[in-house]
Amino acid sequence: MTLTIPPKSRLVACMMLAAALGACSKQEEPAAGANTAASSTRPEASAPPPAVAPKVQGMALDDLHELATNALRENRMYAPAGDNAMEYYLALRDKLPDDATVASALTDLMPYTVIATEQAVTREQFDEAQRLAALIEKADPNTPALPRIRQSITAAQQAVAQRSEAEAARARAEAQARAQADQQRLAQQQAAEAEAARRLAAEQEAARQAAERQAAERREAEQREAAARQASAQQQSRPAAQQAAARPLRPISMPAPRYPAEALRAGTSGDVLVEFTVGTSGEVTDVRVLRANPPRIFDREAVNAVRRWKFEPIDAPVTTRRTLAFAPNE
Repeated sequence: MTLTIPPKSRLVACMMLAAALGACSKQEEPAAGANTAASSTRPEASAPPPAVAPKVQGMALDDLHELATNALRENRMYAPAGDNAMEYYLALRDKLPDDATVASALTDLMPYTVIATEQAVTREQFDEAQRLAALIEKADPNTPALPRIRQSITAAQQAVAQRSEAEAARARAEAQARAQADQQRLAQQQAAEAEAARRLAAEQEAARQAAERQAAERREAEQREAAARQASAQQQSRPAAQQAAARPLRPISMPAPRYPAEALRAGTSGDVLVEFTVGTSGEVTDVRVLRANPPRIFDREAVNAVRRWKFEPIDAPVTTRRTLAFAPNE
């Protein structure tokens, strides 16, 4: 069966084809769009499939004529793949190479296929562009548009590859910057933690030293109190007759103690209870501090002063106590 299209009908068909180009292009986008992401990320596609699907090549002449007519009527001029007028007419031409009607139909379809190919390149749908370019090449390998289409596909693929590489480089740079920022934050955090640990250790050491000083002061105070109790017990244990026979102490010289300069500047006052022994010659010996308030401020000057005291001679040594007061205004 041979399809014959009169000239007038061919003109009408061409007008219909032109009017349907936009609709056919839109119809192509969903089918071709599914490959957009994959095509844009891999510019070098694998070996392209045959321009005409094997199932179309295997169809009978009558089926091809009917399907080609339906495809034109439904504006499926070059898409979808395997069910479009271009493939049906190319299969018919393989079977009827001398059929003028088939050749004319392919000539009419060629401009729209070229335009659709360029649109696919613009949309970076390279798989679809390669498929359409294969249809153009099979229809007319010498068409002037074919080299330009091949060049535009290659150039667009290279541009996409360069853009992908630039985006990858930018992503790597951003990831590196984030990693460096994370490392810097980690280093700052570690430094802050180390400083906090150092301060805590210093505070603990200071607290330990303060506790040791307080314990030492308590031990000294306890030792002084124990010594005072022991001396008091010794004093009380002396024979009553010896104490009764002892004459009252009569001072000859009792120079006042020197006021410590630091205590004077600070306006510190206090008193010191000392115990000492007066020998038969009236000289003072065995001077010791029983109580001091505040501790260790006036102790030395009190002891030094008492050691310089002089009393009248007595019959037997006498141990006694005196309280030396320190007041900055006196």
